[in-house]
Amino acid sequence: MQIEFARIDSDSARFVLSGATPAFANTLRRAMIGEVPTLAIEDLRIYDNSSVLFDEILAHRLGLIPIKTDLTRFVKQDRCSCEGAGCPLCSVTFTMSVEGPGIVYSGDLISDDPETRPVHDDIPIVKLFEGQKVVLEARAVLNTGTEHAKWQAVTACGYKTYPVITITENCDACGMCIDECPRGVLELKGRKARIVDGKLEECSLCKLCEKACLTTGIGLEPAISIGSDTSRFIFVVESDGSLPVPTIIEKGLEYIRNQSTDLADTLSEIAGVN
Repeated sequence: MQIEFARIDSDSARFVLSGATPAFANTLRRAMIGEVPTLAIEDLRIYDNSSVLFDEILAHRLGLIPIKTDLTRFVKQDRCSCEGAGCPLCSVTFTMSVEGPGIVYSGDLISDDPETRPVHDDIPIVKLFEGQKVVLEARAVLNTGTEHAKWQAVTACGYKTYPVITITENCDACGMCIDECPRGVLELKGRKARIVDGKLEECSLCKLCEKACLTTGIGLEPAISIGSDTSRFIFVVESDGSLPVPTIIEKGLEYIRNQSTDLADTLSEIAGVN
């Protein structure tokens, strides 16, 4: 199994996973979406809310604000020595006190930990008119996307099988496949269609070029055929900013490894008993 990165930074990554099965590729996707822990606001104490939003809607909006997370400093509440009571090892407290007129932004959340704060300060929460105010205290805790989508570390995470484009000698350079391709993957060179250098991975497997091939109209097989390599997968991962993308990928793989190890240990115990 091999991973080759075409692009990677703190916000996004594009890579090719080779030598894997479709089941493993989907397991990695699901792990990055649902099993990588982040911080999100869970508990809320509202002292004053005279805005146009009900308390429940205000709480929902606050919960969806991505928060910068350092996984080396926090643990989930069910594993913390405070037993869920709330301490600096498993939670972060935010306060907010804003009076209108004006718009309440995510930057108005004041954290008791300077290193743990909203990813963006300009996320609008609610508009306050004259005399309206919002005063509250919130607590963010660590959890995963399987519990609720607000704990998902990614905004986009998906893959496709690696495209395989075959162009036979039947090609008469009519150009119909090139006109139909929405990604500009094909071009004419000499008397034959060919794949543009560096554009193969852009193919969306829509097969419009295959359907447009004029050879089908005269009883011949299409001169171009689109398939896929089911042992290679192109991944695209985008972070919401709470965690760097390299950390998301690492933690997703780490989760799979731990689950596999636990399963292997369990099977060994069962085999030993029998």
